[in-house]
Amino acid sequence: MLELANIYKYKKITLAYILISCMLYIWFAYYTQRTDALQLILLYGCLFVIGYQILKTSGFYFRILFIASILFRLLFLFALPNLSQDFYRFIWDGHMILEGLNPYLDTPNVIISQGETNMPLAQELYNGMGKLNASHFTNYPPLNQLCFALGNLFPGNSILSSVAGMRLLIIAADIGTLYFGKKLLEALKLPSNRIFWYILNPFIIIELTGNLHFEGVMIFFLVWSLYLLHKGYWKWAAVVFACSVSVKLIPLMFLPLFFWWFTSTSLSDRKNSQHKWISYAEPNNLSAFAGMKKLIVFYTIVGITLIAFFIPFFSIEFVDNYSKTVGLWFNNFEFNASIYYVLRAIGYAITGYNEIGIIGKILPLVSILAILGFSFFKKNNSIPKLSTSILLVFTIYLFLSTTVHPWYIATLVMLCIFTNYRYPLIWSAIIILSYLSYLGIGTADKSENLWIVALEYFVVFSAFFWEVILKKRLPI
Repeated sequence: MLELANIYKYKKITLAYILISCMLYIWFAYYTQRTDALQLILLYGCLFVIGYQILKTSGFYFRILFIASILFRLLFLFALPNLSQDFYRFIWDGHMILEGLNPYLDTPNVIISQGETNMPLAQELYNGMGKLNASHFTNYPPLNQLCFALGNLFPGNSILSSVAGMRLLIIAADIGTLYFGKKLLEALKLPSNRIFWYILNPFIIIELTGNLHFEGVMIFFLVWSLYLLHKGYWKWAAVVFACSVSVKLIPLMFLPLFFWWFTSTSLSDRKNSQHKWISYAEPNNLSAFAGMKKLIVFYTIVGITLIAFFIPFFSIEFVDNYSKTVGLWFNNFEFNASIYYVLRAIGYAITGYNEIGIIGKILPLVSILAILGFSFFKKNNSIPKLSTSILLVFTIYLFLSTTVHPWYIATLVMLCIFTNYRYPLIWSAIIILSYLSYLGIGTADKSENLWIVALEYFVVFSAFFWEVILKKRLPI
């Protein structure tokens, strides 16, 4: 009681800001639609300003910030996501699994047209996900599918109850990210309060908890894996890393970046980094051969764990459907892109056609070259260096992508707390503009407004070039 009295006495301003934030989050969750453009921007902007004030006035008092972060998320518990309709497909896939069906083998279009399911609320879910989503095979990996199924077990047997169930899983993952992120920052002797740049970021709360995107679960496993790697439990790190991939495939592109972690550092470096897997009786330098063996074992464990997750769904038809669906993201879909839109305009000027089929094949190759460059020419032999390389590689990937949904940048926001770079925080504040372009604000035919996209990326590229190139800030 005395501690609560002291908190009230000395943190009145912080508590007031938290109360205002609660009201704004409720307004956002229950009384805002994606089409309410002005309201959307004003609420989002106010939440960022007040969120900064909460951090500033709290003195990074852990208990207050922890309670606030959980409270803000729980306010969304019984609200249907208002900025994304993907959750209808999540619920659909979860019900497929609970019915004992393989969600990778048939599209909702086929199932509805043939009347092959007794799924509750099937027609409502089908209508909610939209014709485009319903016409494609699911692209969500197995552990993500398990989350969908678990969410549907939440009592109520309704769309809202399934949303609440999945939302609780995402909140639990954020708590895990807070726990392991804080411990990793402390182990690296970095300010542990940096974790709240992620946990209390309004973008993270709205996009992951509010809009029900499972990047939060992927990030939890990724941070946990990095923590285990730093502590020396590299085999367990491989298992947990595979769990991250099995939620979202994105971490697969980070695997080559572990090359120098296993092959290049000296015994003294490892002692300083607390890597317990090295015997102190070994010679002063870990041989490249021994390092390569451990690297291969690490990759093998990741591969075997992934195979174990996919085996229950495996069939030739599954492989064909899944590969085609993943390929759609590179060759068919366009949204909130940057460099791709410039190249597309050049293509239109030269040929008169949209050359996404060609450009969509070339840009991933450039991303692969960037990954290989950071893998073999940057010595990623510490968590800050490894995090910096992952951050920059994924940034380049997003800059070159044909589709950049807002929630994609959540990984950047998390990784930046282990590095010197802050441009992902700026991107998280400006990314709300992508919803305006999505609505076709300022265009007669409701197509994506490229001026709004240009404004977003002008800010993002300016911050990126200032930090990464002009200031020449090196990894920690």
